[in-house]
Amino acid sequence: MINIDIITVLPELLESPFGHSIVKRAVEKGLAKINIHNLRKYGKGSYRQVDDYPFGGDAGMVLMIEPVFNLINNLKKNRNYQEVIYMSPDGTLLNQNIANRLSCLENIIILCGHYKGIDHRIREHLITCEISIGDYVLSGGEIPAAVLCDAVIRLIPGAVSDETSALSDSFQDNLLAPPVYTRPAKFNDWEVPDVLLSGNPKKIKEWQDSKAIERTKLLRPDLLKEK
Repeated sequence: MINIDIITVLPELLESPFGHSIVKRAVEKGLAKINIHNLRKYGKGSYRQVDDYPFGGDAGMVLMIEPVFNLINNLKKNRNYQEVIYMSPDGTLLNQNIANRLSCLENIIILCGHYKGIDHRIREHLITCEISIGDYVLSGGEIPAAVLCDAVIRLIPGAVSDETSALSDSFQDNLLAPPVYTRPAKFNDWEVPDVLLSGNPKKIKEWQDSKAIERTKLLRPDLLKEK
């Protein structure tokens, strides 16, 4: 089982992504546990302040180090965490290899940034891994955190009913997935390739492998250079 603790100032944004589909079933099966922590509970004063103006006079607000430190420190009293992840647009771009690695861990923390960002001392002293879901900026780290959790949890044995399905996804082995088809075998004179109807597992596998390489060469040739 994997335990994921998510730190956020907007826990409501994470209710829907974790309340449905594969992630929800994995939690119900006891394969994953997701704990959402409201950073404002560790904020200062009656307003539970967790952000302040940046030194230097730049625009925007910055998440303060003290509430983040206190929350993470409190979590570490109960568990040993292999990774403390910060979702950041300038982190390492999320890929299948990262998802595979994280799915083998037992305890991770995910910090969702917000506003202008977080006090850099958090990144220097508390964060062990920074991950991005793309070269663009979002309003906060909640959606990226949901993306990361989905990518990781679906890889846990038992999360997907057919475990071989996750292993044949795009980007496993640095290849895009081959085309897939279902019934009817013929629609508007558009036909499913005969090999998939042949019942010959060897020929089907050969066709799938060749199509995976063909699609990768066409759409993502950069992946083949990494092999």
